Amino acid sequence: MVKGAKPIMAFKKNATIGSKMFDIFNYLLITLITLATVFPLINFLSLSLSSSRAISSGEVFILPVEVNFGAYINLIKDGTLVKALKNSVVVAGCGTALNMVATILGAYPLSKKRLRGRGILLGLITFTMMFGGGLIPTFILIKQLNLIDSYWSLWLLGLISTYNMLVLKSFFEQLPPDLEESAAIDGFNDFSILVRIILPISMPAIATITLFYLVSHWNSYFNVMMYISDSNKQTVMTRLMQMIDKLKTSLLDSSELQIEMAAPESVKAAAVVFSTLPILCVYPFLQRYFVKGVMIGAIKS
Repeated sequence: MVKGAKPIMAFKKNATIGSKMFDIFNYLLITLITLATVFPLINFLSLSLSSSRAISSGEVFILPVEVNFGAYINLIKDGTLVKALKNSVVVAGCGTALNMVATILGAYPLSKKRLRGRGILLGLITFTMMFGGGLIPTFILIKQLNLIDSYWSLWLLGLISTYNMLVLKSFFEQLPPDLEESAAIDGFNDFSILVRIILPISMPAIATITLFYLVSHWNSYFNVMMYISDSNKQTVMTRLMQMIDKLKTSLLDSSELQIEMAAPESVKAAAVVFSTLPILCVYPFLQRYFVKGVMIGAIKS
């Protein structure tokens, strides 16, 4: 064992039998949850790399059988999924940036008790969590604003998540007020205090909310289906759904994705892996902040 490394299961000294059993149960439960989370992705990866014969005969489980890259070659040749992936990057990147600016500018003032009408504003904001305008009125509004086939229809509809803003507000309320008072004495205004004092020490909270917004935009399907009809602006999730529907009915035309050396299940699995991989690559960069900020707002001082 590496010097200084701790064992995977470490019990406290003089721990009771009940405490040890509780720890063992927790480890087993976490292990089962981890396996249940990771196994589907491993299985899809194996299906995407296996041959048609192995898939049709049910031989693929964890490891790929008769490794075949035909599914990924078909996806790259088709080109539409790659273009949809680029569109998703634009939608998720710009949308998340707008979300964070709006959420921060909403949460910070609401965290100050000196804000006039704070209670009324919080009541109105909370009201929106329980009641909405409805699907048809929202569609009519977007159409009258000439936002059909525009990414602004996706960005403006979800500009602020009420839940995320209230969580970030709770985090700001827990910060020591002495920091702002000292900065105010030095001549800082509210905006300077927010940008130069509050945001740098709030990175765990910011990173966590950013990840929530990013995943939400990346996985968005229904709004894109409703408001984006231009095939050149389709995101990866809508394109993936179209591919799965066509593969289910086996009605691919010659102009569509040609399945050579790969079963339809292999192509579907490759498309799922292809669309999931980018968001998985983002998580490691936010992981250290996410672990710290995942409980933000849960405990109020």
